[in-house]
Amino acid sequence: MHQQSKNMKHSTPPHDDSNVPVNTEISESVNHLPVLIDEVVKLLNPKTGESYLDLTAGYGGHATAIIDKTKAPEQVTLVDRDVFAFEFLQQAPVLKGATIVHNSFESAVEMLISENKRYDMILLDLGVSSPQLDNADRGFSFSKQGPLDMRMDRQQELSAKTIINEYSKEDLSNVLYKYGELHNSRQIASRIIENRPFVDTSELAQILKDKSRKVHPATLIFQAIRIAVNDELGQLERTLNRIEEVLADNGRLCIISFHSLEDRIVKNFLKDASIPGYQQRFELLTKKPISGKIKDVTNPRSRSAMLRAASKK
Repeated sequence: MHQQSKNMKHSTPPHDDSNVPVNTEISESVNHLPVLIDEVVKLLNPKTGESYLDLTAGYGGHATAIIDKTKAPEQVTLVDRDVFAFEFLQQAPVLKGATIVHNSFESAVEMLISENKRYDMILLDLGVSSPQLDNADRGFSFSKQGPLDMRMDRQQELSAKTIINEYSKEDLSNVLYKYGELHNSRQIASRIIENRPFVDTSELAQILKDKSRKVHPATLIFQAIRIAVNDELGQLERTLNRIEEVLADNGRLCIISFHSLEDRIVKNFLKDASIPGYQQRFELLTKKPISGKIKDVTNPRSRSAMLRAASKK
């Protein structure tokens, strides 16, 4: 069991969220099912009194299930950079006693390393939560009219509006190609530039329509912009490079990704870290990713989820 210091309780990053509107009644409106919950609990294998670090805690679904097994909320640290999720976690009675941290998972890991923290279990659930998608004001969904935002941390300057309305054709095309894997990225970038400025998500989605395609092309375009806005892949790579420093010996690590770009990074990291030899740092608990569309068919958000797990040597 690894003790957590109390000075992290309800800690916040070095920026001020006082101007961010917080919905104090959010607990009444949240409808978020944790992805692959049974598989995560099985792989993390929580035991009474063990410590748990959730680097993307969201609305506490996974954490609640883990605490139910460990009976030790005081050994739990929950991290999220979304101020609405942070507020919800603080208010949830079942999470009372846990350390709640408002920060990106990359910065949180650096902070925990500096404080010599170690955890028996770590979870990283990547992607966008259902409440974020359902809230039109966040601008994550092209099916809901809202501002061109997409910031998980609403204190940062870069938003989707900047990328869409100000990036050059080359820079916008690179974002679409790199993070959306769109081979016609230059054509899409040209179409966007010809029709800008855009005010909201509906305007952007409208000019991206393609009746010849079953899947709305905005799906990958919005994904690419969101990844760029939040530096999702960069944060993931840098965090994985240091994740073992906050994982206890024999500790278990679970990572849930939602598209091939994320999963490829996770797969390569775990593959390299589990090669037998004196430098081996992890042992794989999943040879292949566990698919949400097979193991979690009742949860719509799990359709594209891929779960990989490993234990520290």
